[in-house]
Amino acid sequence: MDFDQMKTEFLNLINSKELINATISQPRQKSNDLKRVKLKPLELKGVYHIQIEYQYERILKHENVILEHFSDSFDILLPQFRQIHAQFKNQNIHIQLSKKNKVLWKTEKLNEAKEINFSHNRKKQYLLDESTPYPFLIRLGVQTEEGKVKKQKYDKFRQINRFVEFIHDSLEHLPKNRQIRILDFGSGKSYLTFALYHYLKIEKGLDIRVTGLDLKKEVIEECNQIAQDLNYEQLEFLVGDINDYNDENSVDMVVTLHACDVATDMALARAVKWGAKVILSVPCCQHELNRQLESPALEIMTQHGLIKERFASLATDSIRAELLTLVGYSTQILEFIDIEHTPKNILIRAYFTGKKPSTAQLERYHAFTQFLSAKPFLENELKDYLKK
Repeated sequence: MDFDQMKTEFLNLINSKELINATISQPRQKSNDLKRVKLKPLELKGVYHIQIEYQYERILKHENVILEHFSDSFDILLPQFRQIHAQFKNQNIHIQLSKKNKVLWKTEKLNEAKEINFSHNRKKQYLLDESTPYPFLIRLGVQTEEGKVKKQKYDKFRQINRFVEFIHDSLEHLPKNRQIRILDFGSGKSYLTFALYHYLKIEKGLDIRVTGLDLKKEVIEECNQIAQDLNYEQLEFLVGDINDYNDENSVDMVVTLHACDVATDMALARAVKWGAKVILSVPCCQHELNRQLESPALEIMTQHGLIKERFASLATDSIRAELLTLVGYSTQILEFIDIEHTPKNILIRAYFTGKKPSTAQLERYHAFTQFLSAKPFLENELKDYLKK
């Protein structure tokens, strides 16, 4: 099979409307920031679409394309990659392309046809099923005793599930042959801390030990009581400040949720120094750069207090993500929950790879901070790591 025939055959399969899902991967150029592309069918207002999910180094983007226009998108994507793996209703297809576009096409016929569900408005399949009673959700008041999600708590249920998705995606980066150590800074009422523990310990059966840290003594006491009532033996909550917690030498996962201003940076710095393999951070109240920001070229924006505050918040989190990248993490900024539910909807996710930054990356970072007159707290905390 030659290249053009492969392309025609694959598009014929797509046009048959029997696609379950597909992944286009293995970029031809290592410098390509687009790492892989995922395809799945959707039905929007009665019209069949292909949803294209672009997975870049640090962000995800989605595009919904009507079937008639998909070939145009495919023409752009195909030259960039060397592999396609696709699941269709009655078969799986694997395509491998050589540097000279020689085609290896493998077909696996299925004994039983797969069900296609391409409705965009179908009920979302959560990792925590909304019809299943979970003791921790009942105890926290999210579910009734019968396991039904309370109407006024449905947004919280969605948030919890979104967080569990991030935890699930992090599994491959956690150790497999020993106990996993997890710290949650600024745990608050600990909905997400309990969800993390339940998913990793109860659902996945992993050996974990989790500590939640917060300044509010009465909240910590209540959380410890709930953990005791649920027999969560490897979950504890302590009263304390991020900067004063010195009980660990090594941690596998650090979670920081809504730690205010530089408290987020303190937690990120601690995570790096502990060699955390996974960092999940939802920043809050980014005031540091707002106070420092001085760039005449941006005065059209920064003359307005509200705009300056929002710009400073986005720039702060961009700097945090970049600094984590420069000290050896693969970092993404992702949407935590829909923006209509909260303005604090950014999550920084970082997986340790040990990859060293290039000179160009370092120069780009310093040019950006100099342009803003920024002197980031986190940069100072990580200065020894940035020299390596």
